[in-house]
Amino acid sequence: MSDTTSLHPSLAAFIAESRAIADSIDDPADCVIAIAPLMHRLVGSADEFLQPNHFRSEPDHYTRNAIHICPSGNFSLFALVWRPGQWTQVHDHGSWGVVGVVRGMLEERAYMAADGEITADSGIRLKRGGIVLLNPGAVSTFVPNPDHIHMTGVADNHETCVSLHLYGRNMDSFHIYDVAAGTRRMINVPHQDSD
Repeated sequence: MSDTTSLHPSLAAFIAESRAIADSIDDPADCVIAIAPLMHRLVGSADEFLQPNHFRSEPDHYTRNAIHICPSGNFSLFALVWRPGQWTQVHDHGSWGVVGVVRGMLEERAYMAADGEITADSGIRLKRGGIVLLNPGAVSTFVPNPDHIHMTGVADNHETCVSLHLYGRNMDSFHIYDVAAGTRRMINVPHQDSD
């Protein structure tokens, strides 16, 4: 999963170019601005490199299929598969990220911290923000501090969605929020290996 020599050339080029950008740009906002066009190009060639195991799905929750995880833990790429009616919990990332939609329509529902930066796991007031509908070819980005808090998924009456998610770390944990209780907690998140 960490060796790029066995990857399809378009995927290997994307990883190499994105890693070079991430290694050379300190500001997460500048980093995602530079990587977003690369993700747009990658989404356009997804049918060339996505394998059957990248399309694995589960009946009761969305599925994270690992495509590439850097051994140093500072870079990861996943194919996420969303069946109709599957959603994340409200969550953040603790990292920058770039998302591209391959198939279907992905919906993002934003939340905003009502009291500024979140520094504790309780007493959190979140306000609902807007939504973004991402169709095939669309690219979305986010940065930490302030972190991008949202829930993502596919409406019941829509088709299955496949999206590519690049993160500035191994996305194996993140905060989930209980909006009504005003709390958050860190969870570990599993993924399917692509090997």
